[in-house]
Amino acid sequence: MFTCAGCGTELTAPVSRVALPVHTHYGAWEELHPPLMQPATYAVEPLPTGPPWRKWGEVGEDEAARQGVYAPVYSVSFGARNRIVIAPGDSRSMSLIPEKCAGDCRGVDGRDGPNLACEGCGRAVATRRDDCGMWQTVWLEPDAVERRPSGLPAGPPPDWDDLECAEHRVPPVDPDGSWSPRWEAALGVALAHLVAVTGNRPVTLPAGPVAELLGHAVARNLPAGPVSVSGPVSVSGPVSGSGTAAGREAGLGTAAGLGPESGLGPESGLATWSVGLAGPGIRVPRPRPDVLLVPRHPLTGDPWRPPGDEGAVVPLDSGVWAYLAHPGETSPLPATGVLPEGVLRDDYPLPQRPWRLLAADRHAFEGTLVRLPAVRHPRLRGFRDARHTP
Repeated sequence: MFTCAGCGTELTAPVSRVALPVHTHYGAWEELHPPLMQPATYAVEPLPTGPPWRKWGEVGEDEAARQGVYAPVYSVSFGARNRIVIAPGDSRSMSLIPEKCAGDCRGVDGRDGPNLACEGCGRAVATRRDDCGMWQTVWLEPDAVERRPSGLPAGPPPDWDDLECAEHRVPPVDPDGSWSPRWEAALGVALAHLVAVTGNRPVTLPAGPVAELLGHAVARNLPAGPVSVSGPVSVSGPVSGSGTAAGREAGLGTAAGLGPESGLGPESGLATWSVGLAGPGIRVPRPRPDVLLVPRHPLTGDPWRPPGDEGAVVPLDSGVWAYLAHPGETSPLPATGVLPEGVLRDDYPLPQRPWRLLAADRHAFEGTLVRLPAVRHPRLRGFRDARHTP
């Protein structure tokens, strides 16, 4: 649990650390969202967040890079690093500071800094955020709280095995028939990594859920490639076939992405890269695709890797990956009664369908791309600048 550093008042229920969700800072505009964190969990944001903010022209590239931003943005955060986020329901003994409760229309957004005070001593200790477009959160200030053992036995930490559980899968469509904002944000984050790893080159996706759900978004963010008549499903124009050999000949990036030291430039051409899905319980395709879509560890956030593998990977939200890898039963009415085991009904009511194709959250894509050092490479910098609207 966390206590006030000033007076020792308990400020949270007992909580255990998990990975910071990839959709933390990205939500659907003008929509109310549920809590970001599951009950009894917390996560840490290592990067600067929140006020004070400084405009890019006042900061410059070198200082912005020290804040974890590698391409021009309107403003750069110089807020605290290592803020702790919990679900609002896990907060204790904190009261709102009325003069710090600004927001746009449906809640508070933390624009004025910490808006929660310790009831024991009155010290500002946290920020409540729940305005439209934001996941409901309470952010503890790292210098205002202390972590102490709760005295309760800790449960087993989340691990790779959890990804095979049905409850870990996140469906792409919400009950109201709209695309899940978590999926849209996760897709934006993953696409930024894919663009960086491939150097903004065309890719082929594996047939099945990956191509069906991600194909439209990938096609909107990567260039079209050459025409072929066989191979995996192409989503960046009518491209198919593996790009492994071509990629190696062009001297493309590795798992670390494309830094200025990679030697990759526009002269390297548009070799097609192949993409595959891999992770715990999923055999790596042979031959190995150029890029593997892999889950993030639910506790550490680190991407999964095959033993001894040093190839390129793109990490996915573990709940999104789990759905792609283990979609399970797709009907809302599982077979019961006299139907034989393994036989599914064919008279299900049609589920609600989104009115548009799944697209990546633009802010998640942009916000992730500018925080990847690879964006400083001339090829990617040109790609980003051409898309960026100041």
